[in-house]
Amino acid sequence: MPLKKTLLLLCLLPSVLFAQNASDIIPVNKTLNDTSEQRDLIDIAKKIVHIESKPVKDDKDKKYFFSFLPIGANVPGGTGRALITSTTAGVYLGPRKTTNLSSASFAPYWNLGDRFGLPLRTSVWLPGNTWTVQGDVRFLRYPQNSWGLGSSRGNDDETQINYEYIRFYQAALKRITPYFFAGVGYNLDYHFGIGPDDPQVDLAKFTGYNNGIAGSSVSSGISLNAVYDTRSKSRNNDINPMPGAYASIVYRINPTFLGSNNYWHSLYVDLRKYVSMNPARPNQQNTLAFWGYLWTVFDSNAPYLDLPSLGWDPFNRSGRGFDQNRYRGKSLAYLEAEYRRDITNDGLFGFVVFTNANSVSGSGTFLTSWHPAVGSGLRVKFNKESQTNIGVDYGVSKGYSSFSVNLAEAF
Repeated sequence: MPLKKTLLLLCLLPSVLFAQNASDIIPVNKTLNDTSEQRDLIDIAKKIVHIESKPVKDDKDKKYFFSFLPIGANVPGGTGRALITSTTAGVYLGPRKTTNLSSASFAPYWNLGDRFGLPLRTSVWLPGNTWTVQGDVRFLRYPQNSWGLGSSRGNDDETQINYEYIRFYQAALKRITPYFFAGVGYNLDYHFGIGPDDPQVDLAKFTGYNNGIAGSSVSSGISLNAVYDTRSKSRNNDINPMPGAYASIVYRINPTFLGSNNYWHSLYVDLRKYVSMNPARPNQQNTLAFWGYLWTVFDSNAPYLDLPSLGWDPFNRSGRGFDQNRYRGKSLAYLEAEYRRDITNDGLFGFVVFTNANSVSGSGTFLTSWHPAVGSGLRVKFNKESQTNIGVDYGVSKGYSSFSVNLAEAF
């Protein structure tokens, strides 16, 4: 089938299929949320317009949750301000005692210029959590600064690369044990219109890389996915993960017979740990969270824009305090720690403090030279039923600082 027809079919599939990233798995949970002592922005809005809130008895029959947030914020990648809307919806497709919350997130944005994005992520859990179907679908026009491979260039030594991008990731995983899922997926990355913003720049010379730096690139492959997750021992909710541990492995193979320009394969390993500092009060946030991932390609054939890059993890949440794409290489290691705490007893306001560091190959310093950042943020409870927070974070690294606004936690 010609590539254009294949892409059209894949872009239409989300209308009849459900999808999400493999970093989003949460196993069976048998505990219902008690939100009677909590307060959110919805409660405040009801009070302002004099809508009486009924006493919370039992929310076990409620199946739908919805959050919408229009915001103005910085677009990742250093191209200024943008209009962003973030919509998160959740639904239980089976009994809440045996089925996780299925969720969808749609966050279109536009910088009132040459950058826009239409990202859709969904995670569907079949009744009893016997299967989960995940995916990540995006169409982006995404001019972005690049510093080439490795970390030898300074912050001001960048060039802008223009391109458009279609992503279609989908994976189906079967429950093997209560906390372990495994399955297969299909991954497509199609970059086109690739070229420097400055026609005088030789991208091959600037980046130090020859594959996928002009015209277009196609990576089409199959992934083997495995996830182990115990976070649902306290709550079946991936919007605001609670104490437990998480591990994910994605091994991807991109053969030419599936449409890839070149054969290449990669490995992505993601590890997370959440430690409650006050287990006697599970509905109050007082948590230490740790995150690390290793992302590597095993060949020299991967297109430049598909190489591991800071901020291009599955949910684009790594590297707070850095410009997205600041570091790119054939291998990337990332570490982050965060402390999360409620400020008010009703959970309406909270804060986080975090630090992260990354190391990238390409200049002979992988795992020997690390680039750190620190930051803090404010949390406001938007929807206590789904435990959705509005997060405003400020991060600082050497020569750079940034604000970010999100629904849900960074990890």
